[in-house]
Amino acid sequence: MSQIRWMGVDLGEARVGLALSDPELTLAHPAGNIEVSGDYFQAFNQVIECCEQESVTRIVVGYPLLLSGEEGHSAKKAKRWSKSLTRQLKELASKGQLMLVEVPEVELKDERLTTVSAHRQLIEAGLGNRQHRPKVDQQSAVVLLQAALDEFAQTRRSNIA
Repeated sequence: MSQIRWMGVDLGEARVGLALSDPELTLAHPAGNIEVSGDYFQAFNQVIECCEQESVTRIVVGYPLLLSGEEGHSAKKAKRWSKSLTRQLKELASKGQLMLVEVPEVELKDERLTTVSAHRQLIEAGLGNRQHRPKVDQQSAVVLLQAALDEFAQTRRSNIA
């Protein structure tokens, strides 16, 4: 079994982007996309498989609040997706069908402007706009997960001090 990791999930209409942390929970890196053709509820099985393969203990899901901070249609859909994923993970665990020591915690994280940041990073990496599309969802997942990892590290440092 591999070492413990966190997973970032960016729910897009065409693709669900995935990112994984390193075992030290300091750096996020792209882990690919899942093609979903307008229904990201199709991604459950592949997300769960990745969790099992990578020993994921926490799943950080992008929560696309409106710029005002209010919950719009996409945020409500992300919340439903997260609750459904949690339910499915617990159900599999109760039947002994989840190949993990513990059920991963699923957390929603404000993702306002992560796509903008992901596009900027891809441009800085020298990729043109056409090359962005297939990579932006997983890069958004990286930005989202890195923010969660940085927050975790800050909390850990504060608790030590």
